[in-house]
Amino acid sequence: MKIQMVLALAAWVINSTTIMAQETIKQTAGRDQLGDFAPKFAELNDDVLFGEVWSRTDKLGLRDRSLVTITSLISQGITDSSLTYHLQTAKQNGITRTEISEIITHIAFYAGWPKAWAAFRQAKEVWVEDITGEEAKAAFQREMIFPIGEPNTTFAQYFIGQSYLAPVSKEQVPVFNVTFEPGCRNNWHIHRATKGGGQMLIGVAGRGWYQEEGKPAVQILPGTVIHIPAGVKHWHGAAADSWFAHLAFEVEGENTSNEWLEPVSDEEYSKLQ
Repeated sequence: MKIQMVLALAAWVINSTTIMAQETIKQTAGRDQLGDFAPKFAELNDDVLFGEVWSRTDKLGLRDRSLVTITSLISQGITDSSLTYHLQTAKQNGITRTEISEIITHIAFYAGWPKAWAAFRQAKEVWVEDITGEEAKAAFQREMIFPIGEPNTTFAQYFIGQSYLAPVSKEQVPVFNVTFEPGCRNNWHIHRATKGGGQMLIGVAGRGWYQEEGKPAVQILPGTVIHIPAGVKHWHGAAADSWFAHLAFEVEGENTSNEWLEPVSDEEYSKLQ
């Protein structure tokens, strides 16, 4: 009787462990992007591919499924947003920068050198925060045509983190390229003017934020244009996980000046995704 109880308990433990090891993957990309156009495909993508196949983690872990998936995509020469998504997923599932570098190098010998080159470009963007110091700075410089410039020592007291400033134009319209390391942002501030004035920002590289007082933060990506009227309290800077650069255009006005205010608190900043 005792042996039967032990065996029953062992079977229950094994069964419970198997159940606990399974992780249901929730995916909505299919319905979000194709729900109206191709509802059946969207259903199969979200509920079968991810809801069933990817969720069989008791048979094959998420890390290994990511490895298999990115190997298949790269081997087919697929380097669109789907590869970016699966590279991001692979990183979340534990594949490190060193490992993805080795994986793509290995794939190159079997799938082709040009395919590996294309995949490395996307992988570097996904694992960019794992690159540190001068290597990270050099990698970011390769993403944009404007120089990073020199450390922004003149205004450092009004920034949290490290920023850089590069003059693009000092004649006709003053233009500066401002670069922020991950997590860097300037204080709340106001562009003052009795007439005209203000500032315009154009995203150049990386990902950043702009926020006006009392309004939700707006994400800045390459090509995003932000118009900042005079007299508006605001701040801007990098996302926590990304280098960021924008061009800053000073709008002509009368009696223009900057009023620097309090820093953006860590509590406020940490709410941004």
